[in-house]
Amino acid sequence: MGTFDTSFQKKEEGKITTQIEERTSKVPSGTYLALSIGAMAASAGLMLAGKKQAANFIGQWAPSLLVIGLYNKVVKLERELLSSQGVTKPATTQGSFAGQTYR
Repeated sequence: MGTFDTSFQKKEEGKITTQIEERTSKVPSGTYLALSIGAMAASAGLMLAGKKQAANFIGQWAPSLLVIGLYNKVVKLERELLSSQGVTKPATTQGSFAGQTYR
């Protein structure tokens, strides 16, 4: 098998994206999972109570919360990879971390 290539092409992020990443990375990944499970439970309860529209509305939160949690995890892993390579990620980034530093 081949080796795992950790390089990536030039990457530019806007200020808003960077702010979102900084804030969401402070939240533990398990929080999003717990919120998603809570939304599923609340949806099931509402369905059993006969409130089908509210149950469907709340039930649709679960996949969105799981995706946000996954994004949160990816951001944390990216930062961990960059720090293990000795690269610090400034507010806005360009470049790659495969033997290069950010500019």
